Amino acid sequence: MTVIPQERPTAPSPTKGKKFSWKKIFMPLAVALVVIFCLAPVLWQLLTSFKVNQDIAAVPTVYFPTRYTLAHYVELFVRRPFWRYILNSAFVSITSTALALAIGAPAAYALARLHLRGGKVILAGVLIITLFPGILLFLGLLEIVQAFRLGNNYLALIIPYTAINLPLTILVLRSFFEQLPKDLEDAAKVDGYNTFQMLTQILLPMTVPALVTTGILTFIFAWNEFIFALTFITREDMKTIPVGAAQLGGASLFEIPYGPIAAATVLGTLPLVLLVLFFQRKIVQGLTAGAVKG
Repeated sequence: MTVIPQERPTAPSPTKGKKFSWKKIFMPLAVALVVIFCLAPVLWQLLTSFKVNQDIAAVPTVYFPTRYTLAHYVELFVRRPFWRYILNSAFVSITSTALALAIGAPAAYALARLHLRGGKVILAGVLIITLFPGILLFLGLLEIVQAFRLGNNYLALIIPYTAINLPLTILVLRSFFEQLPKDLEDAAKVDGYNTFQMLTQILLPMTVPALVTTGILTFIFAWNEFIFALTFITREDMKTIPVGAAQLGGASLFEIPYGPIAAATVLGTLPLVLLVLFFQRKIVQGLTAGAVKG
C-alpha cells in the first residue's frame, strides 16, 4: 500500500490580496499642486525683486533671473524713507495688538465667568460686530478723525485697529476661559486672590496659546491694513508699509517700478513670516485647543 504524501499548504504571499491604492499617488500630488498654487505668487515676487530691469521687461517672460541684483532693495532706502515705513507699521501694529489684548482679556473673562446681567445680549452684539465689514465704518471714522483733529496722528490708526479687532479677541479668549476648570478660581479665592490678581497671575498664563494666536491675527490685520492708513495719514514720514509700497514711483510718469515694488512686498511680508514661524507651536496649540474634550 503506497502512501501519497500530502502537500503542505503554502503561506499566502504578502502581496497577494492587496489592492492598488490610487490614494497613495493622488494625495501627495494634490498636496504638491496646492502648495505650488499658493506659493507661486510669493516665489514670483521674490524672484522679481532680484531680477535686473532687462529680465523684468524681457519678452518672452524670463521666469528665473539670469542675473541677480540687490539694486531694487537699495533703491527703496535711497529714494524713499522705507526704514521709517517699517517702524511706523511696527509701532501701530504692536500698540493696537497690545491694547486689544489688554482690553479684550478682562472683557472675555467677565463674559465667561461673572454671569453679567444681559451677558447674552452683549455677546450677541460682539458677534454681530465681528461679522460687520470694517470698510463700512470708513465714512464714520473719517468724520470722527476730522472732528477730533486726529489726521496725521498715530491714534487715527491705533484706535480703529483696536476697535475692529477687539470683538474677535473677546470671542476667542472667552472660549478659552470657559474651558478652564472652575476649581482653579475657587482655590485662588480661598488663598485670598482678588479677581484682578486671579486673572493676571493664574488664568492668563494658562491661556498663552490663545493670547498668541489672537495677537498674531490682530497684528497681521494692523500691519496689512491699507484704506485707513492711506486716508488718515498723509505725511511722508508717518506712512505705513502698504501705503509706501503702493505709492512707489518710477523715474518717469510712464514707468512702473516692478523691481522696487517686488522688493517692498518681500520686505513687508518677511516680518510676518518670521513672526508666524517663531510662534508656530503656540499658534497650533491655540487653534486646536478645545477641539477635543476629555
